Amino acid sequence: MKTKLRIARRITVVTVIAALCSVLAYGVGWAVRGEKLPWEHSPQADGPTRVHQPGAQATDQPGTRPIGNPAAEPSDTPSDTPSDEPGDEPSKTPSKDPGPPPAGPALFSPGDTGPQVREIQARLKQIDWFSGDVTDKYGPVTTEAVRGFQAKRGFEVTGKVDRRTLDRLEAMTREPTRAELTNQPPPSTGGNTPGPLDARCQTGRVLCIDKSSRTLRWVVDGTVRKTVDVRFGSAELPTREGVFAIQRKSRDHVSTLYHTSMPYAMFFSGGQAVHYSPDFAAHGYNGASHGCVNVRDQGAVAWLFDQVALGDKVVIYWS
Repeated sequence: MKTKLRIARRITVVTVIAALCSVLAYGVGWAVRGEKLPWEHSPQADGPTRVHQPGAQATDQPGTRPIGNPAAEPSDTPSDTPSDEPGDEPSKTPSKDPGPPPAGPALFSPGDTGPQVREIQARLKQIDWFSGDVTDKYGPVTTEAVRGFQAKRGFEVTGKVDRRTLDRLEAMTREPTRAELTNQPPPSTGGNTPGPLDARCQTGRVLCIDKSSRTLRWVVDGTVRKTVDVRFGSAELPTREGVFAIQRKSRDHVSTLYHTSMPYAMFFSGGQAVHYSPDFAAHGYNGASHGCVNVRDQGAVAWLFDQVALGDKVVIYWS
């Protein structure tokens, strides 16, 4: 009796579970109503379906790019073909520096003679490219002076004077004086009368510079060894006053600011220095420096350059 009851209960449970499964299956079928279930196979999962029409190029499904034409494939390789799109210009290969423009026909060259050669030498001497006495002969010294002048201005270096070289030289210089053309010494060399020696110049090695008398004296332990005339800066670019020391020396210095020659330069305050000035030698006090102490006696300043050492004192004052 008990065995029959257990079998009846099991049959009842199985029947109920089967009924529930049938209801669930029916509900799912009603929900999808003929649409494919997510786990069912779709041809698109294997790739787009190709459609071919007679006379037309094979393509993928709408929205995909054409196939079968390699020219239509996008490429990362740059094209040399110019484009009409704004800002899409063909690339330009950077051109090499052509260098200085070629020189023109020579107006004066080595071997020439005459007064024009003398004037060129005198003008080069004003800006300290030519050394020695001026002559009528265009020789090696003149050639080297012209070459240096051309190189400094970025011209083709030939050592011959063409129109461009001559125009630039004349623009940077003035008409030579008779004294310059005949190698006469400048007037009033060493003619200034020194004033009282400043007390700060009485000890040690000192370049004692008196603005009142426009003189420079080289003084060693209170003894004056050399006296020269000097010229100072203008009101706009004055020469500084006070006590300084020689910071550096440059025998063949060229100003990086004014591009002028400053031979025998002895710097005492920034860019201000004691140095030889051919303009001062030619024109005296009819002019001014850019703040430096100009000396017009080239032999004297060359001697001073060899005597003065770094650290020596410089005193600039009014007596």
